[in-house]
Amino acid sequence: MKVPASTYRLQIRSSFTLFDAAATVPYLKSLGVDWVYLSPILTAEHGSDHGYDVTDPSLVDPERGGPEGLRALSEAARAQGMGVLVDIVPNHVGVASPAQNPWWWSLLQEGRGSPYAEAFDVDWDFGAGRIRIPVLGSDDDLDVLEVADGELRYYDHRFPLAEGSCSDGDSARAVHDRQHYELVSWRRADSELNYRRFFAVNTLAGIRVEDPWVFDQAHAEVKRWFDDGLADGLRVDHPDGLADPSGYLRRLKDISGGAYVLVEKILEPGEELPPEMSCEGTTGYDALADLDRLFVDPAGEAGLDALDARLRSGEPADYAAMILGTKRAVADGMLRSEILRLARLVPASANLSELVAADALAQVIAAFPVYRTYLPTGEDVLREACAAAARQRPDLADVLDVLLPLLLKPETELGQRFQQTSGMVMAKGVEDTAFYRYTRLGTLTEVGADPSHFSLDPEEFHRRLAERQASLPLSMTTLTTHDTKRSEDTRARISVIAELPDEWAATLDALRGLAPVPDGPFENLLWQAVIGAWPASRERLQTYAEKAAREAANSTTWTDPDEKFEARVKAAVDAAFDDARVTTAIEDFVARTNAFAASNSLSLKLLQLTMPGVPDVYQGTEFRDRSLADPDNRRAVDFQRRETALAVLDAGTLPADFRDEAAKLLATSRALRLRRDRPELFQGYRPVFASGPASDHLVAFDRGEDSTGAGGTPGALTLATRLPSGLERAGGWRDTAVELSTSMRDELTGRTHGPGPVPVAGIFQQYPVALLAPVIGDNA
Repeated sequence: MKVPASTYRLQIRSSFTLFDAAATVPYLKSLGVDWVYLSPILTAEHGSDHGYDVTDPSLVDPERGGPEGLRALSEAARAQGMGVLVDIVPNHVGVASPAQNPWWWSLLQEGRGSPYAEAFDVDWDFGAGRIRIPVLGSDDDLDVLEVADGELRYYDHRFPLAEGSCSDGDSARAVHDRQHYELVSWRRADSELNYRRFFAVNTLAGIRVEDPWVFDQAHAEVKRWFDDGLADGLRVDHPDGLADPSGYLRRLKDISGGAYVLVEKILEPGEELPPEMSCEGTTGYDALADLDRLFVDPAGEAGLDALDARLRSGEPADYAAMILGTKRAVADGMLRSEILRLARLVPASANLSELVAADALAQVIAAFPVYRTYLPTGEDVLREACAAAARQRPDLADVLDVLLPLLLKPETELGQRFQQTSGMVMAKGVEDTAFYRYTRLGTLTEVGADPSHFSLDPEEFHRRLAERQASLPLSMTTLTTHDTKRSEDTRARISVIAELPDEWAATLDALRGLAPVPDGPFENLLWQAVIGAWPASRERLQTYAEKAAREAANSTTWTDPDEKFEARVKAAVDAAFDDARVTTAIEDFVARTNAFAASNSLSLKLLQLTMPGVPDVYQGTEFRDRSLADPDNRRAVDFQRRETALAVLDAGTLPADFRDEAAKLLATSRALRLRRDRPELFQGYRPVFASGPASDHLVAFDRGEDSTGAGGTPGALTLATRLPSGLERAGGWRDTAVELSTSMRDELTGRTHGPGPVPVAGIFQQYPVALLAPVIGDNA
């Protein structure tokens, strides 16, 4: 199995095709990247920027460069000695435009008689033999349907006609009533849908890859990539939605010849990757959470809790209670259809009404501490969730006693489908709702994290990294992805707030007074985002503010927007640009924190690129990138500018145009090159501790072979600064020192240090980080 030393994620779309990606390969090689990592490339909905709405799995998307583009990219990578990792989407397909998806078109036209009927996860009986399509503005809109060119039309929506279902003189409504599908109001999707979706996205329909023929047809093109030597590894999107994730991964290993595979799996704190999963690890959100918390000052927790309590006119938010509520609201709301489908599967012998069973099932899912079980793995989690649900709702205790044995049977449809559903509720209730309500520090509400875990001390950080080296050395590490709610540099600045809680409270009070929004916790979220992303365009911040307010669903929602509230939000963002007092308050706090944010940014980057695991660089983040949630984090990247900056950096000079980007580009390129070119320096893990008054502000580790104990061969030594504001207040490094066992060269500055005790201040003369490598041939 080929394994990457590092990866670089590229977002492939019509405006940046596989041919464009091929043209960037020489730059990526120079940067030090080992493998190119591609977003989904199979044919997707026309105009899709992300590619997760695959409409035809049999072909590389012509809009993204087609098969020829993939071959060009692969050949370019091979010419540079690089590998190719591709993101694939097994759980669902895009059905927004039925005519673009031949499987879905066939299903709608032929119903249960379609050769693809078993590919989709449809509860036909619940729909009286028809699949419900929630596209109408209201059910009254059936009167505006038209029949044209052998299709049923609803404005721009096109649907097929069943054979023999339309005669001259028939009304469009009468024709509609003879179809294998029923067009219904979009508002009925919450409780009346009868097909499995991706989360609550009606235009992404789940497919049953657990059936061998479905797997084979959906993966024929993926298999060709490996048969033809075009790809080396795969990233699997949302495996938790599958009926049998472990079985799926085994089949994926078979068709890829045992290739390197990662899963987009969210691991909650303390949760481990199920041992039966045939993969090399996750896509790195667990690493991201640990890294972020290392740079959050625990001393700031009390002050930020006090601020949160004041904004809520009472106690600070109780996160456990919050997510119990948001998950239950999701189960009773946008995912009610999925809960009711589970309730319909409860056997009649249980003697439970559908509504009572649904109530109890929703409560168990709301109490789940992780995304899902993989029975028998996770049986204890299911038992504890049922016990917790019974404590929360004693009136359901007897019902839960009846349900638990049924849910523990993965061989049944109920037991299997329950596992597929719990993760949907977790994702929508936590990531997409609670993370916009729990606002004391934005850094903490990132995908895959538990924001009630405020900070991480160096000792625990080292323990986790040693465990990562021992158990998941090939798992990905990351700082920014296409799904992160804030990029690494945005979070690096927001984290400084924990070091300056009183100053932040004063700044926030000033902003609230000048540009008030009638939702205190949301104001905290909004102004942290503005500070983190500044300078940013008005359009970017307005788009984020609207999305964040609607996701929080406290004062406005996607389905029923509160125009007055949203006008106040818009006015607040406008004030950042139009009111000099607001602009000054923002820029003063940014100036106060900028140096600390830059230190955090470099330290985060260097630690992530050199820690155990396979580091990924999200496109463009070798420069500072202060993005917010999608679509902001999928903006175009100026690769020519980065290539020019790297060339002049390598030449030893840097023009003023690139000075702000130089340090991050330097750290990224030197770390990636060292990992690729001297892999022997990254074979183990040993914490390194400084001595002296500021030792707590240094985090360092040695990646040498057998470096877990004394006497190991020295490897790459990473040193980084944490809590830089506190370090400044304490008077700097002073006589803090680190012991070096041999002469070591700093890859960032070229200076040599050691052996013996070396002052940290001397190592950090130019940057708040250092990457030391043993001097070749030095035997000191």
